[in-house]
Amino acid sequence: MKRSKYEVFLKVVEFGSLSRAAEYCNYSQSAVSQIITSLENEFGIRLLNRSHAGVSATSDGEQLLPYFRKLSNAHHELSDKVFELHGIESGLIRIGTFSSISSQLLSPLLKDFKEKHPNIKFELQQGDYRRIEMWIADGTVDFGFVNLPTLNDLEVIPIIEDRMLAILPTNHPYADKESVPLSLFEQEPVILLDEGTKKGVLEMFRLNDIKARIEYRLDDDYTIMSMVENGLGVSILAELMLKRTQYRIVTKETCPSFSRSIGVAIKNKKQASMAVKCFLDFIIDNKENYISLVK
Repeated sequence: MKRSKYEVFLKVVEFGSLSRAAEYCNYSQSAVSQIITSLENEFGIRLLNRSHAGVSATSDGEQLLPYFRKLSNAHHELSDKVFELHGIESGLIRIGTFSSISSQLLSPLLKDFKEKHPNIKFELQQGDYRRIEMWIADGTVDFGFVNLPTLNDLEVIPIIEDRMLAILPTNHPYADKESVPLSLFEQEPVILLDEGTKKGVLEMFRLNDIKARIEYRLDDDYTIMSMVENGLGVSILAELMLKRTQYRIVTKETCPSFSRSIGVAIKNKKQASMAVKCFLDFIIDNKENYISLVK
């Protein structure tokens, strides 16, 4: 089934652009514009503010967003049910994820699952832990990869313990040591990943009474690796993110060591579509095999 007009509107608001929403939905820009106009005519309300900088929801449009989201989710559930009634193994699975899981664990999972179920399509939305939990709770995604424990009341499936590692320049005095004491982060410039794993790193500093010398805050792992490579400071990143990196850096366990717990979270597995249940079962049955590939 094609996308509902409500989903199209939600994507326009999310991207702040008719052209980007059109590209995402695989529609022409004029088709998206017509959908928005038809919604505005249907409700007799102006839904979007339009300017050279882009588009945004009007105050009336903002108030209707939760209802449009419910209608979009209902259309998605209807599509899944129609596929089931026709006996077609098809459908769309929407997953919330983040970069290290997407590149290291999810990609091979999708490849092998698609070989067995070629008619099932996937839509990946990338964000930080909190945003992914919100997407799961409001139905924007069917399930997502999250840091455990979750803040929301969700059903969770533990997947992997991912070590947090110190990253240093290759010429650092601790480059040939077995581990790095957390006290080092009081003595040298620290480059902090300002999303995702930040909470775990800061909590570890707090528990060990470390007054970290944070001089840089960034939201991109690869930029942090480049900065460490160039001697601008030291950092702590998740091991999954450090796989197959081309940067000239050294990774070491911290002392004391710590890790993040990654799992899959879903609002209600019993109410999920057949396609979602099938993929979740595939993950549960095969997770150890895929984890061994990235360890």
